[in-house]
Amino acid sequence: MKRTLKAFIRKELTQTLRDVRMRVLLFGAPIIQLTIFGLALSTEIKNIKLAAFSRPGDAMFGRVAEGFYASGWFMRAGYASGEDPFELIASGRADAALIAPDEGLARSAERGGGKMQLLVDASNTTKARAVEAYAKNIISAAGVREYGARGEPTLKFDVRVLYNPAMESSMFLVPGVMGMLACLITIILTAMSLTREREMGTFETIVSAPLSNAEILLGKTLPYILLGLVNVILVVMAGYLIFGVPVRGALWQLALGALAFVITTVSVGTLISTIAKNQQQAMLGGFMFLFPSILMSGVMYPVENMPKAVIVAAYLDPLMYFVRMLRNIMLKGGDTHVFWANLGALCLMAVCAAGFAYKRFRQTLD
Repeated sequence: MKRTLKAFIRKELTQTLRDVRMRVLLFGAPIIQLTIFGLALSTEIKNIKLAAFSRPGDAMFGRVAEGFYASGWFMRAGYASGEDPFELIASGRADAALIAPDEGLARSAERGGGKMQLLVDASNTTKARAVEAYAKNIISAAGVREYGARGEPTLKFDVRVLYNPAMESSMFLVPGVMGMLACLITIILTAMSLTREREMGTFETIVSAPLSNAEILLGKTLPYILLGLVNVILVVMAGYLIFGVPVRGALWQLALGALAFVITTVSVGTLISTIAKNQQQAMLGGFMFLFPSILMSGVMYPVENMPKAVIVAAYLDPLMYFVRMLRNIMLKGGDTHVFWANLGALCLMAVCAAGFAYKRFRQTLD
């Protein structure tokens, strides 16, 4: 190899690796991705929140319900006696509800019935199919345990699918992809905005203009907030027109949630742009935030299946709250508790991200 070529390769490597931030992006990001893929993500459906409803003293139904909880797939949903099972599922406090016959499971079985009703939240089609399959195995085993295999009365159940009766995967995936696209566009564009000005040499012109720091920052971020909102409108319309995903909730809920989310992601993108020295670092920094954010958001893999330490990190992910809000508004009609809880989390994140971005922006100018 020629000496000149060797020197050129050495120069490129030195120029790339001399910056600590670039070394972190190049060698830290793969470790983070590998950790999330290897430890956090699982296609197995578990930790399904189940609510069981029966008349007092229904011992057989109690044993069947305990079989669900002992299986390792289901967990007890938090609810008070007498609550409406439909409201529990609409609010997300339960993924499924098992309801005993009015006369009691044992008496119903003796009369040739023994039929329970299983309500399933099908806004997540993967989880809904798993719930039905698990319930079939557990109730079949309970019937054998109670009556043996002699052809005597067995236990049965009817499944009622809520919010997505046709069990179409697009109903579950499209709202998640909408949030993912809005996050991708706003963070990448905003992260590269300030670094592009520095590389083009126009940043000094902006700073020398008769504007305060806050006005400069608003001028750099408001256009991307508007573009992000337009993008949300486009993807919602595309989801409705192309895939038939409905918007069953109020449009003002969708608009307010989208505004809080876009402000948060634009603030995160601005924070990344104040740390990066060039567009290459800004883009890598944006993707370093985006990939864990998408993987831990519940767009593809249930957050409940992740280890507890990763779940804690997932609750710092703005995309998780927006996706939950989108699915609830579009498929369930916008439950009040779910909407305000997720909106409050997004607003808090927006304030924190904007505050850090402004502080870092001032330090950059100084």
